[in-house]
Amino acid sequence: MRPPTAPAPAGPALADLAPEQRLRRLELTVTRRLDGLLQGQLRGLLPGPGSELAGSREYRPGEDEVRRMDWAVTARTTVPHVREVDADRELTTWLLVDASPSMEYGTAELDKRELSVAAVAAVGFLTAGTGNRLGAQVLSTDGLRRFPARSGRTHLLSLLRTLLHAPRADAEPPTTPPAGPDLAAALAAVQRTAVRRGLVVVVSDFLDGLPDDHDAPAPWEPTLRRLAARHQVLAVEVTDPRELELPDVGLITLVDPETGRRREVWTGDPGLRRRYASAAAAQRAQVARALRRSGAGHLALRTDRDWTADIVRHVHTQRRLAMAPAASRGGVA
Repeated sequence: MRPPTAPAPAGPALADLAPEQRLRRLELTVTRRLDGLLQGQLRGLLPGPGSELAGSREYRPGEDEVRRMDWAVTARTTVPHVREVDADRELTTWLLVDASPSMEYGTAELDKRELSVAAVAAVGFLTAGTGNRLGAQVLSTDGLRRFPARSGRTHLLSLLRTLLHAPRADAEPPTTPPAGPDLAAALAAVQRTAVRRGLVVVVSDFLDGLPDDHDAPAPWEPTLRRLAARHQVLAVEVTDPRELELPDVGLITLVDPETGRRREVWTGDPGLRRRYASAAAAQRAQVARALRRSGAGHLALRTDRDWTADIVRHVHTQRRLAMAPAASRGGVA
């Protein structure tokens, strides 16, 4: 009997690596772990070979699938016909990445900004393919930086390097709110740029401009709804555990990274911690309702969880929901 082997060392955390080493780690994680877990019935984040109807032609036994049979044309001509679709050979994916000061917070292995880069890497590597293109817009206090849609691994790695090397906000938060564009304006810019139907992925904490009234719509909700009416939209919500609950660590100073407002808080008060957790849960529920009303897919990632497992669970759920109507009609899955 072979003696048990010691587990392999986990290695340094992603945040401890140099930028080029982070890129290599992210690429290996996506291509080996995620791509492997998404094999079989989970074929990826996108639809199949085509979705736009391009006419009909005669059925070829042994070559065509019965599920593509065009029964209306078959009944009219008495000759079996199948539907033809335009393959999505040039699918364009547009990324909107929130790089505002609130995304630089983190108390776990990754901060929210590093987790957003990991999400971008996952989308980029999983949607890469011959002819597929990837474009991005990065929202920061300096404005909206645009990256044209291009194909290829070199373009994706260049985008990831830019996100990793981008200067962080000053240690001292601003005393006045930044004058740069907000999330609603950035979504409107994506809508103007993404003319052809494709995939739009928004990576943010979605805290921008949330009203105090939790039943009121978010300011970015109407624009996101218009985007979802034309494109497949995936909203990647990035959160940190300390945004959801306060630990009992005595007197602390809380700072709003967007406005610079400060407040001293005594975390030893259990009633305060309960009110904080309740308000945070209500805020996240408000974001989830806004995303659901907009018609966007919702993928929640946390800095203290395995983000690859969260992505796999999301894809599995979406595939199961997409296949459920066909199964209920007796169709072939």
